[in-house]
Amino acid sequence: MPVDFLNFQHLYYFWIVAREGGIARASDALDISPSTISSQVSQLEEALQVKLFRRVGRNIRLTDVGHIAFRYAGQIFGLGRELTHALKDWDTKGPFSLHVGVADAVPKLVATRLLRPAFMVSPEIRLTCREGRSDLLLAELALHRLDLVLLDAPADPGSSIRAFSRLLEESVIAIFGTPELVRQHGRGFPESLEGAPVLLPTPSSSIRKSFARWSETRGLQSRVVGEFEDGALMKAFGHVGAGLFPAPLTIADDLKRQHGVEYLGSLDGTHVRYYAVTVERQLEHPAVQAICDSAGVAEAQRPRAAPPSRTGK
Repeated sequence: MPVDFLNFQHLYYFWIVAREGGIARASDALDISPSTISSQVSQLEEALQVKLFRRVGRNIRLTDVGHIAFRYAGQIFGLGRELTHALKDWDTKGPFSLHVGVADAVPKLVATRLLRPAFMVSPEIRLTCREGRSDLLLAELALHRLDLVLLDAPADPGSSIRAFSRLLEESVIAIFGTPELVRQHGRGFPESLEGAPVLLPTPSSSIRKSFARWSETRGLQSRVVGEFEDGALMKAFGHVGAGLFPAPLTIADDLKRQHGVEYLGSLDGTHVRYYAVTVERQLEHPAVQAICDSAGVAEAQRPRAAPPSRTGK
């Protein structure tokens, strides 16, 4: 009968051989002789009473059961990396770190609010934020260089990265602008957006996609005067009156306070969602847990009084 307890060193050598595509490459990766690696894999096969590899010419290939073992081994060693990452620099009596990636499409005002619960865990927390493209941040997450990534869409389930997405906030999309632009285009909204100057995120962002679908459905064509990867730069141009711009309604008060812009109207039927993405199924980092536990709180923090409707009536 197969053994009940695995020799994880044997399993690790098998996993490296399967990952590298052969014993010679595994030998280079591990700096261990090929004969030692071959012996370790043979002992694993003997213990499990299965053949994990088969010969194809001068090469070796995984058997069907070998593919199963390789998948489980990847999960086992992935959990091991999660364990070491979760315990790295862990000290409940002193400062601990939180490394977060924020995708370009996530507004900084949204990210600030969503990450705020982390500071309630400990006054000694040290937060490090990195901004960038979603795919690059997810790659860093897979390498455990980040504890959490904020995205405007869930991680692709078909990705090679084993990631778990948790919805933190959902908001309708609204249009904002300087008081002068709001006065010019307030009457008859949303038809008043026809030909209006607008500032938009780049086409890959969820807000841009929703705005495009909404405009197409209503047969409206705004005049795009600027496209921005950096949402903060887009809002800065909005602040000087370069054009109207879309943003989540949940940050209406912050936009007015920081950029002096006013609410023009909401794009009915649209929404934008923000997700916390981790590589841990069960959250162990207390700050990440606090952020995820706060899901839905930000939605309740919208202004109590809804902005006035601008239907032209």
